[in-house]
Amino acid sequence: MPLRAARPAPRLAAIDWAMLETAVALGHMPVAACELIRFRQDAVEPVIPENVTDLGLRGAPNFELLQLTRPDLILTSPYYTQYQTRLERLAPVVNLPFFEPGQPPLPKAFAALDGLAAAIDDLPAARRASDDANAALDAIARELTPWQDRPVCLVNIGDARHMRVFGFDSLFGSTLDRLGLANAWQGGTSFSFMAPVPIQRLAEMPEARLINIGTIPPEAQRGLRRSVLWQALPQVAEGRVHQLPDINAFGAVPSALRFARLLAGAMASGPVAAL
Repeated sequence: MPLRAARPAPRLAAIDWAMLETAVALGHMPVAACELIRFRQDAVEPVIPENVTDLGLRGAPNFELLQLTRPDLILTSPYYTQYQTRLERLAPVVNLPFFEPGQPPLPKAFAALDGLAAAIDDLPAARRASDDANAALDAIARELTPWQDRPVCLVNIGDARHMRVFGFDSLFGSTLDRLGLANAWQGGTSFSFMAPVPIQRLAEMPEARLINIGTIPPEAQRGLRRSVLWQALPQVAEGRVHQLPDINAFGAVPSALRFARLLAGAMASGPVAAL
């Protein structure tokens, strides 16, 4: 039978981090992406090789360098619609939504696997990635069954008085629901790099386990040690505080899996003695 030449893999360039993670989950490493130094610090996984070109800031990508990478497809999201027309002059653009206030993003992250796979004509990759991810989440959910007795509050402490709180419409909150754990924070997520919620709001969730995600700034740590309010919070006073390392809050399926694995590990290891 005549042999058919294998179709070359498409050259992908990712402006958005969630789209970058989605491409990697499909087994299609982009040739270029934005803010890779920070991505490697904040996301850690998936690992991005050093030969992937760094296109600069997500909010201000280097268009000249992007053109030099000769992408077949540019991956972006509604966060960057202001650049859509300019990007389309360089290559076709795939723009998929992940984070919308009031909507859980994990289903959108799984849908993005199908959407991107269709765009690059590799639907089997989406089926494999989805099946593997769901199997991993199912296994982790079984591991977490003993901790279903209490709700969980997911936060990122910004300073000694303020925190971000992750609701059902965050990647972490949406994944928490997939794992069978209740979220103590019933409101939505403030999609901001600020930490707008006062720490005293934790007193409204006295039964919850407190999960801090990400490194706490040294100044905030010193402030918490001196804070009478912090020490009096039920979660702190009763030893129900757990610590997770940095995870990409604006990621896709790989970040959801990383969060799930680290959450299960933190629960099994027990509460931290002090933050």
